[in-house]
This record gives sequence, C-alpha cells and structure tokens, in this order.
Amino acid sequence: MLRRYFQVTKPGIIMGNLISVAGGFLLASRGEVDWLLFTLTLLGLSLVVASGCVVNNVIDRDIDAAMARTKTRVTVTGEISSVAALSHSLVLGLSGFGLLAYFTNWIALGFAAFGFFIYVGVYSLYMKRNSVYGTVVGSLSGAVPPVVGYCAVSGVFDSGAAILLLMFCLWQMPHSYAIAIFRFDDYRAANIPVLPVAQGVEKAKHHIVLYIAIYALVVMLLLLSGYTGVAFMAVACTASFWWLLMALKGYQRDSDLHGWARQVFAFSIVNITVLSIAMAIDNHSTVSAMLY
Repeated sequence: MLRRYFQVTKPGIIMGNLISVAGGFLLASRGEVDWLLFTLTLLGLSLVVASGCVVNNVIDRDIDAAMARTKTRVTVTGEISSVAALSHSLVLGLSGFGLLAYFTNWIALGFAAFGFFIYVGVYSLYMKRNSVYGTVVGSLSGAVPPVVGYCAVSGVFDSGAAILLLMFCLWQMPHSYAIAIFRFDDYRAANIPVLPVAQGVEKAKHHIVLYIAIYALVVMLLLLSGYTGVAFMAVACTASFWWLLMALKGYQRDSDLHGWARQVFAFSIVNITVLSIAMAIDNHSTVSAMLY
C-alpha cells in the first residue's frame, strides 16, 4: 500500500530537485551552512514537489494511458483512486508549504508556490496538452527549486537567484526536447504537441543546440558576477562544451537518432548535477558580504 503512495509522487523527479535545491542553498551559504535550515528547506520543497507530481499524475491519467512508458502508473491502473491521490497531495502540500513558511522566508515560500502553480495550474492543466510552448512554460517550474534553496538563505531575490532561474530554465529545454525525441511515438500517441511531434525532429535538433549554447554562456555569469571561482568555470566549461559537442553529433547522417537523444538526455543530468556540486563547493564569500 505504501509503495503506491510513494510511486505516485514521482521519486525520480524529487531526487533531481534535491540536488538543485542543495546547490542553490550552498551557493548562497558561502561556506557558512545552517544545517537545520538546509535539511528543512530540502524536506519542505521535496514535499511541495511531491504534491505537485501527484496532482499531475491525476490530471494526466488519460495521457499516461496512451503512452507505453506511463501506462502502468498507479493512477492509470486504478491501484490508487483520484480521491485518494488528491488527498495524499493535499497532506504533502500543506506539510511542505508549512515547513517553508515557518522555517524559511516569504520569498522562498513565494517561489515554491509560484513553481507549484505553474506546474499544476498552467502546464499540466492546459499548456502541455494544447501548445508547443508547454515545454517553455514547464521549464519555469523546473527552475524554481535552486532559487528556493538560494532565497531560503539570502532572503532576497538578487542577481545570483536570477542567474540560477535563467540557467535552470535554459537547461530544461534541451533536456526535455531530447526526451521528446526518443519518446516520440509515446508523445504522438498521446497527442501531446511537443516540438519534435508538432514541428519536426530537425527543428528540435536546432533548438537543442541553440539552448545548450546559450545555457553555457549564462552559466558563466556566476563567475563573472563573482559568485563562483575558477574551479567552477573549469568544470562548467568542460561539461557544457562536451554537452554541446554531443548535441552537434545529431547532425551526422549516420547517427542513431534515438541513441543520440538518449545520450543528450543522460548527459544533461550529469551536467546539471556536476554544476550544482561545483557551485556549492567553489563559491565566494565576497558577494555574501556585500549583501549585508
């Protein structure tokens, strides 16, 4: 029974968000970490993300039933009812928002609420089903976790938080388009207008390369703005350049399209994980001092 309630929260997405929240939090901490606040911020936002994922599963039951990858989800098979799932989501959401409201600040709480609203109210209910720009809108919610972590420490939305928001928004695009390419048949069967299905795989390739290139430039702003050091730059340049080279291989005539898309997707996770760790470790206390 507990397994069903765990699976409906999409634990893989929660784990991915934990890394970005930690990266943002530790970047803002500048080596002076409040571990209690760190733990409660991670827990609070994880519960909020879990709540949103449960609602998304309920909303997407018809879509999930049409896709091979998702047709065995517990909300599709009936292992958990919509009422039970939504009740579960309510408990998770109230707990998560409650922790953030009590232990962090109104900016961190506000961004968590913003991300939840975009993911559930805008992306899941409308954009995903009706617009090729659903991925762009969804990227906003995916970029919120590191900003929540950062603002939980800083208490302000400054240039560092803005760079994180833009950086993670841009990262989401090639990550999501790569999934849509190697899951092309699933998205087409569910009639979801993602870019590869709606406007062609070739156009999606162009967008993947363009977004990775812009992402690589935006990542450098953390260094140029004084938030990170040379070690971060070395890691960021290496990881981003390698990701871009990988994306460009999609133009080779003899390339395996599905295999290539899976590689771009897999390395996107490696890239953002490595960068999150690097910015958490190689940060500068000078910017923090300027804030106070």
